[in-house]
Amino acid sequence: MRRLPVYLLLDTSGSMRGEPIEAVNTGIRVMVSALRQDPHALETVCVSIITFDADANVVVPLTALDELQVPQISTPQSGPTHLGRALETLGTRIRQEIRRSTSDQKGDWAPYLFVMTDGKPSDLMVFEEQCPKIRSIGFASIIGCVAGPKARKEDLAPLCDHVVALDTMDSAGFSSLFKWVTAAISGGNRSMGATATVSLPPPPPEIQIVV
Repeated sequence: MRRLPVYLLLDTSGSMRGEPIEAVNTGIRVMVSALRQDPHALETVCVSIITFDADANVVVPLTALDELQVPQISTPQSGPTHLGRALETLGTRIRQEIRRSTSDQKGDWAPYLFVMTDGKPSDLMVFEEQCPKIRSIGFASIIGCVAGPKARKEDLAPLCDHVVALDTMDSAGFSSLFKWVTAAISGGNRSMGATATVSLPPPPPEIQIVV
């Protein structure tokens, strides 16, 4: 069975402390639960979670959905938003984890990347350097979410195919966001290297597609 890799890059900088990160934890549980109710997703989807603050941390390496232990993600008291470093880590993980097609077997489906942040990348030069490298990998779709009043769609536009805005950083908002991401993941598979655009499902009222 060909795998459908899904990578989540989640902002855990100091500004996410408290209700926002608890809401993200709720959202992840909602997403995993919903995917597990889809028989096709249960057979194909693998999930990796990478968090970023002053450093980038692989909280969950690429793991099959039926084996995934949902982590409890926390944040430091304070700290920067090193999204560029997270993209570097992602590039390394992709090279290690994605199965490429060979003469004997088909490789993984093109992976999905979901990036959530509530602020501007602190390591802007690294971020700008990494964006074209990540885009060249061949993701089925790169979806960004800017959450809260300090995040701007322009900050993720160089990286993402689609950027959505989430105004409220509470459990209801993040649950809606992750349900929508689940629908996008379940919407179809695409082989690595294919050029067709993946269409996204209509977003719920709490979410606005801005790019």
